[in-house]
Amino acid sequence: MKQGDTIPELRVTPDKYLPHRYAGASGDFNPIHIDAEFAKAVGLPSNILHGLYGMAQVARANVAAAGGDPRRLKRLSVQFRGMGFPEKEIVVRGTVKEERDGRVVIDTVAEQDGNEIIRNAEAELELEG
Repeated sequence: MKQGDTIPELRVTPDKYLPHRYAGASGDFNPIHIDAEFAKAVGLPSNILHGLYGMAQVARANVAAAGGDPRRLKRLSVQFRGMGFPEKEIVVRGTVKEERDGRVVIDTVAEQDGNEIIRNAEAELELEG
């Protein structure tokens, strides 16, 4: 990978039950994630995805770009910038920002319906030796 290269796009559509499963896995049972009526009562359009689910998709796309070996993902930072919703496709894209010393830094964005739910994300990947 060289500066300017893009990583393969990741497309995933979380089903309507994903927030419930993710709540169980993460221990985050905040009702804005699992109860659409509660979410609407507090001013949201519906229940929203956990931010860390979006971050996991950013990690997943970058690990795939590194050949599928999670040990090659050396650093990941993200900025949560929008709400994600179940049943809407999430698209993760990335571009190599920098290459040095056998590693690359990938600038990554996750968007849903044109809304960047994660941006200014950086993944540092170790390249194959």
